Amino acid sequence: MNALINRFFEADFLFGFFAAIAVAATVITLGMPYLQNNQLATRMRYVSNEREELRKRERARLNEQAGKRTVLKGEAKPFIRTIVERFNLRQVLSSEETALRMKMAGFRGQAPLSVYVFLRLALPGVFFVVALMYMFFLREFDQPATIKFAISLGIGYLGLYAPNIYISNRIKRRQDSIRAAWPDALDLLLICVESGQSIEAGFRRVAQEIGLQSIPLAEEMALTMAELSYLEDRKKAFENLGLRTGLDGVKAVMTSLIQAERYGTPMGQALRVMAQENRDMRMAAAEKKAAALPPKLTVPMILFFLPVLFVVILGPAAIRVIAL
Repeated sequence: MNALINRFFEADFLFGFFAAIAVAATVITLGMPYLQNNQLATRMRYVSNEREELRKRERARLNEQAGKRTVLKGEAKPFIRTIVERFNLRQVLSSEETALRMKMAGFRGQAPLSVYVFLRLALPGVFFVVALMYMFFLREFDQPATIKFAISLGIGYLGLYAPNIYISNRIKRRQDSIRAAWPDALDLLLICVESGQSIEAGFRRVAQEIGLQSIPLAEEMALTMAELSYLEDRKKAFENLGLRTGLDGVKAVMTSLIQAERYGTPMGQALRVMAQENRDMRMAAAEKKAAALPPKLTVPMILFFLPVLFVVILGPAAIRVIAL
């Protein structure tokens, strides 16, 4: 035993032992890349599978939400759809621009478009009948029957544009809401991107946070996140957001994101520049409204404030003159 221990501490044995360890380590180091499996392909397959699962989940969720919106639209949907399809009203009373305006107003799917087309067909008759009954039966007008009929016909003609007026007002309200919250949404998206999140995760997070300020913007960003998940062309998802909002500021940001993805430039830098630009635009709009306030107050001041001011100033003097 003592001889073995003494042999272990001999210089020749230690040199050979450490030389063998060094050779073994060199061989393992050089041969390790050939012994390992190619994990890149495995990881890419895993990412592809996860992306496909995400696409399926988002599609199922959107279909479920679309089904809920269809149920909430009313029980007359089959009747309306039958009339629209039988008379082929979509080609007559709607176009691609109409479908885009419906999306800008927040109505998606074929059911709202069918209701819109049906109302454009039904409202002129309803307006005409109501105006005719009002003219001839509910109130007496000292006008010939032809004049009454012409007025009723004009009111019925207005019913053809009543759905367009409603859609235009709804688009304006949604655009005002989105325009007011868009700079804040860009700031939040910039924070998410610079913190290391992907653009899809950033859109998801911003959609959750911005809902307290603007529900339409949260809805549009959530839909864009879903399109980024299942559309093959990511450029189309960004373009769709600009088309659905119809705002130049949103379209400019989407163009910057498309160019950043195409040329590989940092998205954080593009978002920072566009966020500052949109904040400046919002401040300019506020200054424009403030500058337009004095002319708007001129007429109310002349009609309401100045007469009261004259009465207050000249009233005591007029009382003294009368008393003399």
